[in-house]
Amino acid sequence: MTGAMTALAVVALAAWVWLAVDHHGFWRSVPELRGAAGRPAPVSRVPVDVVVPARDEAESIAASLGSLLAQDYAGEMRIVMVDDGSSDGTLAIARSVAASVGPERLKVIAGVPAAPGWSGKLWALAQGIERAAEAGCEGGAGRAAAEYLLLTDADIVHAPGHLAALVGKAEAERLDLVSEMVALRCQSLAERTLVPAFVFFFQLLYPFAAVNDTDRRIAAAAGGTILLRRSALGRIGGLATIRSALIDDVALARAVKPAGRIWLGHTRLARSLRAYPQFADIWRMIARTAFVQLRYSPVLLAATLLGMGLLFLLPPLAGVFGTGVGRWAGLAAWALAALLYLPTIRRYGRSPLWAPFLPLVAGFYLAATIGSAFDHWHGRGAIWKGRAYDGART
Repeated sequence: MTGAMTALAVVALAAWVWLAVDHHGFWRSVPELRGAAGRPAPVSRVPVDVVVPARDEAESIAASLGSLLAQDYAGEMRIVMVDDGSSDGTLAIARSVAASVGPERLKVIAGVPAAPGWSGKLWALAQGIERAAEAGCEGGAGRAAAEYLLLTDADIVHAPGHLAALVGKAEAERLDLVSEMVALRCQSLAERTLVPAFVFFFQLLYPFAAVNDTDRRIAAAAGGTILLRRSALGRIGGLATIRSALIDDVALARAVKPAGRIWLGHTRLARSLRAYPQFADIWRMIARTAFVQLRYSPVLLAATLLGMGLLFLLPPLAGVFGTGVGRWAGLAAWALAALLYLPTIRRYGRSPLWAPFLPLVAGFYLAATIGSAFDHWHGRGAIWKGRAYDGART
């Protein structure tokens, strides 16, 4: 047993060394979309349609829409919010905001029930995109059709220069899709413990540098904010192409990248108000999509458990219970994992003392992934905001 642990500890150390030097620098927690920072920003007047799908977002919708209405953007911007069957007053609050600014700036619509085969969010987005196009036509010949679509969640608050930075990035680099990992809420004990690791694991799974490399097939996006060229959406056949996707942001990026250019990074110009006050809340968030991400495959689930166990759980076990070479290899792998975690920890303002506890956090994520699989096998499917998604795909 000691010999096996020694061998596995050495393999784990070798794996972390490879991740550190040859996995596209995933751990650096870059690139980042920044504002003008005091220097003149390129002025873009390209029209943008902003589409906001919302379901039970009463606590954040006023702040989110207000931040969009306050954008310092030189071009024309139309905002369409689609209520996706909310039961908490979201629609009434949004209509109140719209009444204060006028329908030419903010149009609020009550979405109709999803068509067969569509996920709720994508159906809401499709309705919003269609209504935004109709609004452009209603504006007459003098009103330009929006070249870009900003798809943003109803719990996101945007800095005044955010849209200008997004469009400037897309225009300067001729990008078809610009997406960001917005700043996530990190206040409760559960959030402080688990949220930075969520970002770290996302970067590990989808190294941003590889996503942004046109020669690499890997594609991903972060659904909080996605700026998308309307022509790129038309090229892939519209959202109908990915209509059943539960992990819709990654599915959209995968559809766009083969014939376009995409960019994924971090930003502090937008932040999420989504709160996860309890560990159980984050468990449900992970379990909602974990087994979907694995394409409901027991083989991929087993491979994930073995891989994550080798990378995150075995090093501290070898470091504490191993002997000789196995112990030192385990300690070195554990230390290297903590070191690579530090840039993400710093991004969220956490103490470096959190870094050595990454194996415990990984254990939580692994347990939630197993829970996701059991939910599926017991017919419970993925549930989000009271809506079940049975058999949804990535």
